Amino acid sequence: MEQTDIIIIGAGVVGLSIAAQVARKNRNVILVEKHSGFGKETSSRNSEVIHAGVYYPKGSLKARLCVEGNILLYQICKENSIPHNPIGKLIVAVNEEQIKDLEELLEKGRESGARDLRIISSKEVQEIEPHVTAKAAIISPSSGIVDSHRLMKYFETVAKNNNATIGYGCEVKLIEKVPGGYQVGMQDTDGEMLTLFTRILINSAGLESGNIAALAGIDIDRANYRIHYCKGEYFQVRGGKHKFARRLIYLSPPQPGSVGIHTVPDLQGMMKLGPYDYYVDKIDYNVDETHKELFYESVRPFLPFIELHDLTPDMIGIHPKIQKHGEPMKDFIIVHEEERKLPGLINLIGIESPGLTSSPAIGRYVEAMVKEII
Repeated sequence: MEQTDIIIIGAGVVGLSIAAQVARKNRNVILVEKHSGFGKETSSRNSEVIHAGVYYPKGSLKARLCVEGNILLYQICKENSIPHNPIGKLIVAVNEEQIKDLEELLEKGRESGARDLRIISSKEVQEIEPHVTAKAAIISPSSGIVDSHRLMKYFETVAKNNNATIGYGCEVKLIEKVPGGYQVGMQDTDGEMLTLFTRILINSAGLESGNIAALAGIDIDRANYRIHYCKGEYFQVRGGKHKFARRLIYLSPPQPGSVGIHTVPDLQGMMKLGPYDYYVDKIDYNVDETHKELFYESVRPFLPFIELHDLTPDMIGIHPKIQKHGEPMKDFIIVHEEERKLPGLINLIGIESPGLTSSPAIGRYVEAMVKEII
């Protein structure tokens, strides 16, 4: 049986970042992905926002890794010519009650380490976004957008240059704890089975991360590792209205477990609205066109220039959430499963937003865990 040091399951942006960090010339690292290429699920179906860390509780992994990842991501993009744009974000209040929410959110963001946040007046909002309605807003200059595909390609290239092997079209079917590590059974696109031994197994399987943890013998309901699919819909803004808002514009306060429908400018100069999040039992990537009016009503208080006929269906993303519908936002789970008598297994569960922003920091975080094991 072929032996290796580390197997990473899942070639989304987080798995690729981990591979780029843990790969070494003297380590045998294999990254396996069931799809034919990287980032075919959540990592390529999102708003591509670089978050600042405003919304996440102080001391949480989401806050820490988002703030650290924000800095690292801009550095990586600048040094490697990865398309990005620090366009900034406005979180707007349209009434007096929401201004109080802004003040609380500002304090929360500062406590979590988000950089350069301040509240600006209605007049200041009008000066920078004349088509947006707001009585006040939090401005976050370090928020932006990034080409997630180019970022993933960068991580893949770094991993390969550091001697990692990447196997696309390989789906993990079996995980067995054996002395000194794990036997991992994989099936390729031809139906052939391959079994490898690894000292360390890293589960970064995104939407399938709960199922992978179950394959390793964990009771995912008792551990709260079960993944709940949350569908995020986007509608494109047409009719030239994409030029009417240059920044990311969010409404305050955020909804439980969601930041709500907001503007999503892209690197091509266009704009969509989203996501509208709702839980589903199975994965599908079809936009429900009947939700167009919901989008319109949601943004009309702060984007009065939007008309119903300006909106057309765009794309779908699926978030791997560990909180159920109606539950508050839960933190990332990134844990070495030593206490469950599974030494060498590192699980990453519920890596949703801000996973893209956090990805460089998550790679570093997991590498530190790996160093403690080997």
